[in-house]
Amino acid sequence: MTSRRLPVPAGILTTVGVAAVVVLVGSWAEPWWLSAAAIGALLIGVGLIGGYPRIGCPGIAYPGIAYLGIAYPGMALAVSAAAGVVAAAAIDDSVPVWCVALAAGLFAIALRAGRLGVRPRAALIIFSAAALGALVTGVTGLVLLAVSAILPWVLGRGQRQQDQLVTVTAERARLRERARIAHDMHDTLGHELSLLALRAAALELDPGLGEPQRRAAGEIRAGAGSATGRLAEIVTLLRDDRPAPLHPADESIEDLIQRTVRAGQPVTLAWSGPRDLPDHVAGTAYRVVQEALTNAVKHAPGAPVTVRIATTTSTTTVGRTTVTATNPRVPGGARAPGGGSGLAGLTELAGLAGGTLRATDTGGRFEVVAVLPHAVSEDR
Repeated sequence: MTSRRLPVPAGILTTVGVAAVVVLVGSWAEPWWLSAAAIGALLIGVGLIGGYPRIGCPGIAYPGIAYLGIAYPGMALAVSAAAGVVAAAAIDDSVPVWCVALAAGLFAIALRAGRLGVRPRAALIIFSAAALGALVTGVTGLVLLAVSAILPWVLGRGQRQQDQLVTVTAERARLRERARIAHDMHDTLGHELSLLALRAAALELDPGLGEPQRRAAGEIRAGAGSATGRLAEIVTLLRDDRPAPLHPADESIEDLIQRTVRAGQPVTLAWSGPRDLPDHVAGTAYRVVQEALTNAVKHAPGAPVTVRIATTTSTTTVGRTTVTATNPRVPGGARAPGGGSGLAGLTELAGLAGGTLRATDTGGRFEVVAVLPHAVSEDR
């Protein structure tokens, strides 16, 4: 067993120090062994909560200690409980001031022990043994036991759990941010890399260019494909099980389609109904179209893509926007890396918006359909 020192908070050191002085001055009329035991309990308790052992071989060296989870803080809790019971022997009709000071010092020690993580099983054993000893002094011993050990341990354990909750909450926030970054990288960089590969492929097949230029275009296409693969690996590392929703893109759906057409992928847009959609619907619809075009560029380069967006009103207050993107499969077309993480993320994104997303591959055609409900009053 090896130990390392832990810093003892200044508040506890001050409380125990003042308590020790009061006990030393106030207990001069008590038996010497009682004064020595009280001061010794305070000093030993502070020393124990400042050292926390690491049990290297719990099943061999200290099996009992390892099983119960009792380390130095547990020993400090035991000292506090025992000292509280012993101090009860000095109380008759009134409570001496030094006993109050002793209880305050023991309270601080047990509070720190609870915050350092003394397990409930170990605490139960300590409190049970101390309660048996307190039976000799009656109710007074039980009260001092509760004040000097049980209550502060419960409070300290509650503080520890609160600290752990704060840590877990911060970790979840960090994971949500990682998920947001992953989706942003997939939806923006992945799309741009796919368009870059498509333009490079068109240059590679351009008969008006010389062999060196076509070879350079091929290298650009291969580099874009490799970068897409590395991007997929990074996205896989960044993602977690609960992707965070994304903000609407600055670029409109019409702009996105025009860029794709200029890159060499034929796209037809058919839009019926109002185009000024609520922000959350517009953002989700943009991501659906972007992912569909990215997949078409990857798996069916040069094949025509049809995008249909229809906004209808089912009642006077509820509307529905349906986004449909279809493209034919190219026989023997190479499958670019990615692993389908984009469609999986879009499915959850649509669910967060209250809608659904369905992707099918039948009859040689690939189709993505997203249904996004929204309030009619939100339409601008």
